[in-house]
Amino acid sequence: MNIAQNGRSNVYNASARAKARKASLIDQTRMRQLVQQGTESIGASIGEMGYRSEMDLYASRMSGADAVEAALFHNLDNELAEVLRFCQGKLKSLVAIYVERFDYDKAKTVLRAINGGASDDMIESQILPSENPRNSKWLAIVRSTEGLGEAVEAMSGTPWGRILAKLDGEASLEVMENALDMQYFADALSAVRKEEASPQLLNYLRMEIDHRNIINLFRSIRMGMTNEQRQDIIIPGGRINSSTMIQASGAETDQELVDILRKSNSFDDSGFDEARAESERLGSLDPYAELLSHHRHAVLRRFSHLSPVSAFPIIHYIEKKALEVRNLRLLVRGKAAGLPKEVLEAHIDY
Repeated sequence: MNIAQNGRSNVYNASARAKARKASLIDQTRMRQLVQQGTESIGASIGEMGYRSEMDLYASRMSGADAVEAALFHNLDNELAEVLRFCQGKLKSLVAIYVERFDYDKAKTVLRAINGGASDDMIESQILPSENPRNSKWLAIVRSTEGLGEAVEAMSGTPWGRILAKLDGEASLEVMENALDMQYFADALSAVRKEEASPQLLNYLRMEIDHRNIINLFRSIRMGMTNEQRQDIIIPGGRINSSTMIQASGAETDQELVDILRKSNSFDDSGFDEARAESERLGSLDPYAELLSHHRHAVLRRFSHLSPVSAFPIIHYIEKKALEVRNLRLLVRGKAAGLPKEVLEAHIDY
């Protein structure tokens, strides 16, 4: 059997496995039941929903929200590795492009922890627990360096390290994180084009870039950043053309920003007026972030349906799994902080 046939037969198998895994994720009904539970019982319930082995791993030295959070991230890492394991050939290359974003997230976690003054022991026991073998390379960086500069140096030779090495020595954490986002998407777009994958995946990544840029511009308005500073944080490669994005970087209000974005045919403005009103009421960017998240999930769902034998059902599953972990983490942390059920319900993204 030649490589093309091998690759194709694996797409059928991998798509079916991803769909089966997606079907076993926690549905809205069960998630709402978790919202109603007390702080003491929620951990046990989450364990029964597919997280038991990881929770048992941390039970001996951690408790409460810390133990659950460590188990959630460990489970997600295991799942990402398993998904890559059952993909082969070109399909594996495409899925790996998507999965690499989680490595970039770990790089950010390391930089934030070091920048925040967390001790090596704190990072190893709480932030990137040593029980998780996929934290090993990150912990090696933490143990062998002092300060952000040395951590960046230790990352040289990696995709995320290369971009960080190009920054000014006094670059802030925010500048570093934005550079990492730019590098990830530049590499992802290049890799997808090189693989000659479906234009749908390219379009999806470009839409993600637009969404990152839109949220960053809303945030920049609140931070009072200059036009030049705003233009510096725009990630290139999105579907909204660069001239519109440059114009948008000069917006002074949320309404003005949305009005400028509406000039682009690539901007889906559905729900933005309601999100703006809710954002003003709450004093938060969450309504915008949740709206854009819903847009992305709707697109993934549609692409998975239109291309059932492709990378999309697998990417859709990964995205839904990561969303489940985010929701459970929010739920556990929120309950530990004593947040009301209505607040938790409002922030869970289905």
